[in-house]
Amino acid sequence: MHVEFTPSRRSTVGAEWELALADRRSGELSSVAERVLEAVRPAPGEEHPKIKQELLLNTIEVITGVCRTIGEVTADLAGTLDTVHAVCDRFGVEPFSAGTHPFSSWYQQKVTDKARYAKLIDRTQWWGRQMLVYGVHVHVGVEHREKVLPILDSLLIYAPHLQALSASSPYWGAEDTGYASNRALMFQQLPTAGLPFQFTKWPELEGYVADMVTTGVIDDFSEIRWDIRPSPRLGTIEMRVCDGLPTLEEVGAIAALTQCLVEDFSTRLDDGEVLPTLPPWHVQENKWRAARYGTDAIVILDARGRERLVTEDIHELLDRLEPVARRLGCAGELRDVETILRYGPSYRRQRAVARQHNGSLKAVVASLITEMRDGIARH
Repeated sequence: MHVEFTPSRRSTVGAEWELALADRRSGELSSVAERVLEAVRPAPGEEHPKIKQELLLNTIEVITGVCRTIGEVTADLAGTLDTVHAVCDRFGVEPFSAGTHPFSSWYQQKVTDKARYAKLIDRTQWWGRQMLVYGVHVHVGVEHREKVLPILDSLLIYAPHLQALSASSPYWGAEDTGYASNRALMFQQLPTAGLPFQFTKWPELEGYVADMVTTGVIDDFSEIRWDIRPSPRLGTIEMRVCDGLPTLEEVGAIAALTQCLVEDFSTRLDDGEVLPTLPPWHVQENKWRAARYGTDAIVILDARGRERLVTEDIHELLDRLEPVARRLGCAGELRDVETILRYGPSYRRQRAVARQHNGSLKAVVASLITEMRDGIARH
């Protein structure tokens, strides 16, 4: 099966941000997505170009256009978020983003009435109905198909770094799971979700897609839900590792880190370098460690089994990528990664709020709603 990759302008960037809709008083999820989407239509029968439908009726997704810089990404998202807030105010709901809702029950949520969602739930049953999860996806343009798989394989080295920085799902069904990102391990239960296979040549990927279509696992490439995947139609590498991020600042930071990594690897390929990779078993172990321990994770760095605290490696990575960030115009946003490290990723902030409020998860939801409006509290 031929999989056509449409090249993009190099290192252009875009983001997709999944937002939960919560009742302003109770903090419970509210299935009002259809009303929100109807209210933002630019004209009858037209869909809003940047506010989209998702699997569950408690969720919407805001997306950007194709951007040159991270500043454009955050400005694009900020404008759309203003629209969302204005409409949600009418319905008594608030948008927020985290990997999971701290206490709402999955079995009470309503699925969007679309054939592709019905098919997914029919096939995946209990696991599919459990997908009360939210994420952030970052697309980075790649100008040549032959670069895609080498860059993807090298990005897997830094998947735990991105997972740790974005981890925001410590709670599930009103329980503290003990994990920084419960979403990471929940989402991989779906067919074709989780870590990608590490193909070396594009025809190997085409063979995999052909096998998946022939055996009825997928109907379309978009149903491959890997943590990092090619997006052939858009001409991008799509980073899907991250939990939902509560603030625009964090989305910008993660997008900048992703853009810089892809550009760095692309430049090194231009220079004739063979990019580093990790054995699949190390990649798998690193994912679990980052999901379990977040920024306390000790990650495996290379095939020799060298290990390091993930935050130490992130600080060194930021220094190394600084010239790349300056070239791309995102040096400030890249340094916002240090803000995440200073005040803690969302899973740490959520647990701190719960401790301050005698274990109240309603207070946790309220803090997530406030962060979406006002940003990370600097204290």
